Amino acid sequence: MTAGEAAAPGTGADPGPGADAPYLTAAQDRLRERVRGVLARTVLPHADRWEELRHVPAEAWRALGDAGLLGLPLTGPGFLDSAVLLEELGRTGYAGVRAAVGVHAYMAPSYLELFGTPRQRAAYLPAVRRGERVAALAISEEGAGSDLRGLGTRAVADGPRGYRVTGRKCHVANGSRAGFYVTLVRTRQDAPRRGLAGASLLVVDADLPGVTRRPRPLAGWHAADVCEVEFDDVPVPADRLIGRPDRALVYLMRALDLERLAAGLLAVGGAAYCVGLLDRFVRTHRVRDAPLGAQQAVRHRVADLTAELDLVRHYGLRAAWLHGGGRLDTATASVLKLRSTELAVAAAQACVRFHGARGLLEGSAVARLYRDAAAGTIAGGASELMRELIYESTGERGV
Repeated sequence: MTAGEAAAPGTGADPGPGADAPYLTAAQDRLRERVRGVLARTVLPHADRWEELRHVPAEAWRALGDAGLLGLPLTGPGFLDSAVLLEELGRTGYAGVRAAVGVHAYMAPSYLELFGTPRQRAAYLPAVRRGERVAALAISEEGAGSDLRGLGTRAVADGPRGYRVTGRKCHVANGSRAGFYVTLVRTRQDAPRRGLAGASLLVVDADLPGVTRRPRPLAGWHAADVCEVEFDDVPVPADRLIGRPDRALVYLMRALDLERLAAGLLAVGGAAYCVGLLDRFVRTHRVRDAPLGAQQAVRHRVADLTAELDLVRHYGLRAAWLHGGGRLDTATASVLKLRSTELAVAAAQACVRFHGARGLLEGSAVARLYRDAAAGTIAGGASELMRELIYESTGERGV
């Protein structure tokens, strides 16, 4: 199987028309086919080169924008269209590409869509949707990852002109190509260092003086353009403040639910790609004149992964439907993110195990899946944090 092949229709990893009722309609089935066609033309022939480049190039962003794939709804009932896109991005088998697009089209612009002013939305979102200006999130720091109490990036008031921002962000997807960063900063330096008291969100344009980007590539997610971004006394105009000052915690809580929903749907697609690849391999690869799947332990492992995928995938559609109706809660988003990313790891491990040494060959799809899978369990909050959020929610509402 070549690295760019998607899951083949007709396997348990690939839904047929009407299989996703009541959440998806015939219109979304047609959208899925259109999305697959666009991705087959604009992503799959080039994704290996993007992995080598360590970023998605400008012409690819514009092609995705021209095809209308960067402007699907972030909220409301139309989000089910986005659920289709996110899953199909995962089914390309390139987690770096899906992470880059997920951050650009959903995770970063959601703060502007949900909490920005009309002027901010008009200034940034149309260019994002056209693929002309790449969006990024600058939230995490070396001392402030899932636990943001160590937030060190500060924004000091600069009179009526705005703020002077100083600090360093890490693990920034789309970092070197971004046109702007949605950035978490501390605006009240006298606020107690607990939680996110005194923290705010700013849009920091990448071309401002004092912004420096340094590639910090991960072992996986090669095309995601992961960087460290440093702000050295960067002048940020006052009208780049998102929402109210010192209220970042409120905004993060809501936007992170969407981020985890998007990450979960992307991981569902990635797991489906991997399970489909594995299923075909054990049915066709022969050992001692019999298919590998003739061994009970092998076919039962594939059956377990297929069953888990079916459950998680439909849970993801339900979560997308809840979000479309304004009813997504933190527990549901956390369950999806936890189970889908952990399933992707399990499927990748099984893929390597049953492919043997050929699965670890440099440039093989199996090796890429294996090195990419672990990153999904960390981005958007590690699996341990998801478990804490789920446990806390059961105490509040009961099991």
